Amino acid sequence: MSDPEFVIPFARLPEGFAESVGTPPANPTAPLPAATIVLMRDAGPGLEVLLMRRNRSAGFVPGAYVFPGGRVDAADASPDIVARVDGLTADDAAERLDLHGAVPSALAYYLASVREAFEETGVLVGRALAGGAPASAADDPEVDAVRDLVMEDRLGFAEALDRMQCRIDGSALEYLAHWITPEVEPRRYDTRFFAARVPPGTRAIVDPREMSDAVWLAPHAALRRNREATLPMVFPTVRTLEQLAAYETVDQVLDDMSGRDIPTILPRLVLTPTGVGLRLD
Repeated sequence: MSDPEFVIPFARLPEGFAESVGTPPANPTAPLPAATIVLMRDAGPGLEVLLMRRNRSAGFVPGAYVFPGGRVDAADASPDIVARVDGLTADDAAERLDLHGAVPSALAYYLASVREAFEETGVLVGRALAGGAPASAADDPEVDAVRDLVMEDRLGFAEALDRMQCRIDGSALEYLAHWITPEVEPRRYDTRFFAARVPPGTRAIVDPREMSDAVWLAPHAALRRNREATLPMVFPTVRTLEQLAAYETVDQVLDDMSGRDIPTILPRLVLTPTGVGLRLD
């Protein structure tokens, strides 16, 4: 049996994660469609990404620092929302994700990532009709009120965009990675990762219903804190940060990822004497 690609020590993992690896289910759960978004801002020199800490009561990786994201539904690419997107078409999305005729559609993954970012962070990857970047919920109480209505399912995302006088900026998004949760996990997701540009100085807001912390960090700084056991993360987050640590600007990330082949990663997790290992064979 080959050695794991790498091992995360027990101290650097969220609470309870190792126990779930040691007791896999008899019948693996079918993965649900999901989207994750890496919000990136230039912080000269270098770039920073936003990491959010899940509540310890969360059903999936509680206590871990993650990128914003969540479930994808067919409604994420409803005609009302698609009509409010610039710089990205359904055909372009299907070609990029190699998802033709799928339900949810490829475009739904992109737009779900934008919606989830707005719900979880108050940051919209978009453009204001008046020009410039949209205000974030951290800076504008009216935007925060709209966000709260969306999270409580009292307002649709398309209507929220109209109230904020904004449109989604598809040109600020790029496909980054494709991870499928290991079969040992009781909750599994087929997740497309996207990278997105937001303006320098963008601030995020934390909703205590889902998250307990939000930090902007350079990828190498986040990895260092993970090695120091002060920033617990799981494998896709660590691997994504390792990938982004090679870049100095947001534009470099988006330009380099454009058109790059994105492999599907379905890892196997194994317990080792020192932690949990990732095996890609």
